[in-house]
Amino acid sequence: MLRALQGARARTGVIPAPVDGRPAYACIGIVPCDARGVIPHAYVPRHDSLASLPRAIQDGRERAPHLAAGGTRMQTGAFRGFEVAIEDPGIAVVTFNQPERLNGLNQWIKRDLVETFLQIQMDDSIRLVVITGQGRAFCAGDDITGRPDGGGEPLMADIPGGHRNAIGTYEGLRGLSQPLTMAVRNLDKLCIAAMNGIAIQSGFSLALACDFRIASREARMGSATMRFALLPDEGGQYLLVQHMGVAKTMDFLMRKRIVGADEALELGLVHEVVEPDQCLPRAMALARELADGPNVAQRLLKRSIYNAAEMTFAHALDEIAAKTSITDHHPDAKEGTAAWRDKRPPRFNAWMGKPDSTTAEEA
Repeated sequence: MLRALQGARARTGVIPAPVDGRPAYACIGIVPCDARGVIPHAYVPRHDSLASLPRAIQDGRERAPHLAAGGTRMQTGAFRGFEVAIEDPGIAVVTFNQPERLNGLNQWIKRDLVETFLQIQMDDSIRLVVITGQGRAFCAGDDITGRPDGGGEPLMADIPGGHRNAIGTYEGLRGLSQPLTMAVRNLDKLCIAAMNGIAIQSGFSLALACDFRIASREARMGSATMRFALLPDEGGQYLLVQHMGVAKTMDFLMRKRIVGADEALELGLVHEVVEPDQCLPRAMALARELADGPNVAQRLLKRSIYNAAEMTFAHALDEIAAKTSITDHHPDAKEGTAAWRDKRPPRFNAWMGKPDSTTAEEA
């Protein structure tokens, strides 16, 4: 798909765009694929003093790793195409930070994002994730202009991006583009998309892979691949079928629909629509509400819900029984019962303050 749109640019000098008549962006997709075996860890080493830190960290251009309870680390700061910050009580906020490009993605930004989501998954101090964008776009798909990134430190080493021939397109999708959607969907921790603006193709699918979607009233979203005789190769068709069913997905994709926030709410594509200045605040309020819940039970229930969508009833019963064998004996269950008996709010997640040697199951 990258190849086809790059060819269109070479012939016309313009990259076709599905929104607002802007010629600088095209929206290209990604399909779910297991990211765990594709992208390795890339943690920044620990430094014992400021003097030993890299110069980029000392002068503020790069931040040191976030240190979680017990020494677990994930990296925060400004990276290629996005920023990562940690808000209390353990909410990772991922913000696309190239508004002049409508927060468009490329293969290297995707690779770094997959690494970030893996670090989020493995950092027990992180309870929940919020994804949003700067400017008038959440994420308008893939930026194929070939221009250099607008700054930020790379998380992962550059590798070939694929798409130079048929097999290269297959490998590029399976190895770089598709893992991004699956990295979000595979997170056991709840994920909220604060859709501040335009969300097209890969950006739209990224939002659909999240567990909650809060949309600005000015947001527009959809898929546009059929405008170019191309396919939603990021897995958007799968996610849309999950959210809307086959009949509505057929209409949505074949008719190349891009809808506003209110219609998206009617279609079941978003959970709430708020005024533009309330999009991120509402998402953060929801994040804090959910972050105070029993994190272990939330993680297991999230996975069980998605599993149930693809299981028989008998398999779903057995699957949730196995997870219940964990949650029934977890300290959070004891705390929930004690709080109900004492008529007080529960204080869940005490295990998060324990050393790394104490697991969520042992706490």
